Amino acid sequence: MSDNILELIEECKSNQRSAQAALYQKYYGYAMSICLPYSKDRSEAEEIAHDGFLKVFTKIAQYDSDFQFKSWIRRIFVNSAIDYFRRNKKHYLSQDIDEAKDVEHMNDNIIDVLSAEEILTLVRQLSPQYQMVFNLYVLEGYKHNEIAEMMGITQGTSRSNLAKARQKLKEAMRQFVKL
Repeated sequence: MSDNILELIEECKSNQRSAQAALYQKYYGYAMSICLPYSKDRSEAEEIAHDGFLKVFTKIAQYDSDFQFKSWIRRIFVNSAIDYFRRNKKHYLSQDIDEAKDVEHMNDNIIDVLSAEEILTLVRQLSPQYQMVFNLYVLEGYKHNEIAEMMGITQGTSRSNLAKARQKLKEAMRQFVKL
């Protein structure tokens, strides 16, 4: 089996189990780095990552080598996180934009004090709805209309959830820094 990614992909297209295992090993850490911000804990992130890898292997024939492989699989893992959210949506609460009127903007100085791991921990403490909107907007750069469509919510709810997520993060960061 080859270390060259394009050869590895071709072997995966032929359903070679050893190539699939090698691809999984090679990109597992990357997959987890994408899935962790969208999950409540490591086991949920692993479930999302495994779903993503199943999609990678079933759709690998659609991969176009003119594009970067990492970008292609990133999209799959983000979509797997969205799919996971949709499957569990009935367990989550959503808020409307009217409830977010008095939300303040985050003070950048607080962020300078915290490590990336500490910030990730605080983001993971958000409700799943807030966490998903926050990640899609802040990390992935989606617009509210796109988030609303992906998640099956209104644009107002997307805006409200982002504002509430920011407010809750701000409060959590203040508490964390006081400790």
